Amino acid sequence: MSKKISALALLVTLALSGCAAHQSGTAKQAPAAQPADTAKTQAADVQQRELAEGLYEMALSPATGALYVASAQSFNSQGGVVYKLDSTTLKTLSQTHTDLKNFGVASDPQGKTLYITNSLDGGVSALDTATGKVTGRLLFKERNDKGFPYGAREILWHQGSLYIGGVADPGVIWVVDATSLKLKTRINNAGKWVTGLLYSEQTQRLYAANGGGEILVINPRNNRIETRWKPLGNKEALLLNLAEDKETGRLFVTDNSKAKTTLVLDIHTGKVLKQLEIGDSLAVKFNPTRHELYITQRESGKLLILNATTYEVKKQISLSPQPNSLLLSADGQTLYVTVKQPFNKDHSTNGPDNIVRIPLNQ
Repeated sequence: MSKKISALALLVTLALSGCAAHQSGTAKQAPAAQPADTAKTQAADVQQRELAEGLYEMALSPATGALYVASAQSFNSQGGVVYKLDSTTLKTLSQTHTDLKNFGVASDPQGKTLYITNSLDGGVSALDTATGKVTGRLLFKERNDKGFPYGAREILWHQGSLYIGGVADPGVIWVVDATSLKLKTRINNAGKWVTGLLYSEQTQRLYAANGGGEILVINPRNNRIETRWKPLGNKEALLLNLAEDKETGRLFVTDNSKAKTTLVLDIHTGKVLKQLEIGDSLAVKFNPTRHELYITQRESGKLLILNATTYEVKKQISLSPQPNSLLLSADGQTLYVTVKQPFNKDHSTNGPDNIVRIPLNQ
């Protein structure tokens, strides 16, 4: 386990956050962003509870109506947990203890099966939401020059296949059959550290961000990289997470550590429409129902709510110490956030991470 913990620093720096599939249209520009420090801090009516160490991504299941939260638990202990929570009260309904640590989460459209990345072991597991049992697993064979597995980071379900980003240099995207959990193919030479993944119904393309500052445009019909965008040119960037506005054809891309910004791109051409000067940006979600953009910031410990047309920061919600992943309900009226504790030098933390439920219509 000690070797895997030593490899953890890279995976934690890449800070798993969910990506959602959206549609696209014709790109339009919008006015400049309002600086975050001039916006009103919102004393939101939020629900917050301590849950467990090592919280990462979440999923809502239409089949059960529950909220599922992946946990790696302490990195000084074995295994992890998948928590099943009441999506309204955040009460724990059940727990699935797993022998591997859990990070990224995706679901089939019906919410009957969760697919969970086991980043430290370079694999993916399937969990039946009806029984809470792990029903299958695939461990990838790739190893880096130190013998560690490639970190299986973000995961996306698309038409019966799972697309899983591999954190390596060069990175890889594994394409896995969602039913059998058998490897179908690999998309190689995916740049340094594959991070965010998004599928656009409008363009019928898969978009992948990486730590080399690139966005890869992939045709899922043949799983080939058609083009590579480098929106910041030669400027150092570690692009992380992606969101799409289907009506305006905008692709939102975050950078938490290098450029420390959110980019607004034309999803058809990769042209930079706007660079939001709001500081470090981690998770990002676009809400078409409320026409809002949600961004977590680890340095400030805040969740930003932006007007998605003007980019004005409408509200700031303090979620210290480190807000991480975001999940938006299907009706666009509830936002869920995982809030992490910082790591100590020995990879321990000073307490459990939190889960937060924010009603957006209040």
